Amino acid sequence: MATRGTTEVPERPSTSPAATPPVIERDVRRKRPPALSFLLRMDTLRRVARAVSLLALDLAAVFLAIVTALGLKAAARDAWDPSVAFHQAKDYVSFAFLVTALLFAKAGLYGDRAVRPGLSSIVASLFQVTVVVALYGIVSGRHFSSYYIFYGSLFFAVAYVSTFRFAYERTTGRLLRAAGYERRAVLVGTGEHIEDVAHALRSGGGDHINVIGFVSLAPRPDNGLISLGTLKDIGEIVVAHRVDEVIIADPEFPEREAVELVDQCHQRGVVVRIAPSTMEILVHRAEFVPGQSVPLFELKPPVFEGFDYALKRSFDLVGSLLITVLISPLLLACALAVKLTSRGPVVYRSMRPGIGGAPFACFKFRTMYRDADDHQPELEEHNEATGALFKIRDDPRVTPVGRLLRRFSIDELPQLFNVIRGDMSLVGPRPLPQRDYDRLEDWHKKRYLVLPGITGLWQVSGRSDLDFDDLVRLDFLYLERWSVFLDLSILVKTVPAVLSRRGAF
Repeated sequence: MATRGTTEVPERPSTSPAATPPVIERDVRRKRPPALSFLLRMDTLRRVARAVSLLALDLAAVFLAIVTALGLKAAARDAWDPSVAFHQAKDYVSFAFLVTALLFAKAGLYGDRAVRPGLSSIVASLFQVTVVVALYGIVSGRHFSSYYIFYGSLFFAVAYVSTFRFAYERTTGRLLRAAGYERRAVLVGTGEHIEDVAHALRSGGGDHINVIGFVSLAPRPDNGLISLGTLKDIGEIVVAHRVDEVIIADPEFPEREAVELVDQCHQRGVVVRIAPSTMEILVHRAEFVPGQSVPLFELKPPVFEGFDYALKRSFDLVGSLLITVLISPLLLACALAVKLTSRGPVVYRSMRPGIGGAPFACFKFRTMYRDADDHQPELEEHNEATGALFKIRDDPRVTPVGRLLRRFSIDELPQLFNVIRGDMSLVGPRPLPQRDYDRLEDWHKKRYLVLPGITGLWQVSGRSDLDFDDLVRLDFLYLERWSVFLDLSILVKTVPAVLSRRGAF
């Protein structure tokens, strides 16, 4: 019998080709401070505390959003009084928070941190809250001099709720990490795919996923992980190793085996997840074609046209103009720093393929010396990026000021003028230099069906830490699931991604 703190894995029959010696695994909760270990042992209490604390944060955020919106409106009329704004907000907050809590719960925003959705769900839910509260106010006979209270509160609610929840995730994450919290995962698939997914999980950081081993459908691959057995033993494996989730890391995983795998895992309370392939991403956009003898689904091109184009272009134009005005002092300071520290133009016009492969001048603050392009062939052998990309962490062509601008992606800010001109979008696939474009495979070029963007899923999902094919799949995911809410959430997520400098060089 295994003692508390260790788990002894039962021996497999010697006839099994994947038989491995017994493994004694250390319980990560041992020798932890009692107060931190308590966080892991009292699971029910932890769930209650999580829901209560998130509800309290959301209440504070919604109340502050209404107070801020009312205060700014009063200040614009030269009649700002904090106490008046506070008392007015109390009249609105009860109903607004009730609707917020219900819609947040429906969206799973009070669920476990492993499955709790992110910013896009917060933005979408708060927009729904605004619509419901506005309709209720109109139907109940309330009269408003303007509807600023609704869209003003929505803007500040997105800012406050996302900020409070970000701080909550970071704080509780550190506490749980100190207590030894982790999600124990097993990868299932074939060698190449297992290795790719394991690498992505390791480089992602902050997700508390500990890949303890793999179950391979093919002969045992050499990927640095521990082989835990065969697929028919998956039920015993997840119990013996206290597995929290099984990740299917193979786009061609057999259907019959997948059904059995899911059944075995769900019977034991284990979550099953899938690392999506390109086909699985495409299926989300498939539309049923009726009247056929065989059920068919049509995959339409992911282009923005009609109302979608007008909506996205309006969002880009208003957003880029507003951001340009707000950061104009920063733009002027950067331009002055570039001009005074090295010879050459302040703004570098990089000719890059845009929508449909048509070239355009992509504006950037110049971060390299004037003759940088001439030295490109000499540095090819030092390339640190995968696929078609060219990246060098310590590129000798970069100026000292340019290195600082690149570190925080400030060199990309002049592309706001590309957005105003219509060459780019605020959010979309990043435009690649001609050198990288020439090395793309045909399937990569689907990303050029839409306008390139200043930021995108690349920038908020690992940036330079991800494999190039994974980056392209992120572009596909964006194209298939585009919405204004997704654009807004990516823009908001870009700020902490840039400030953390994760994967930037």
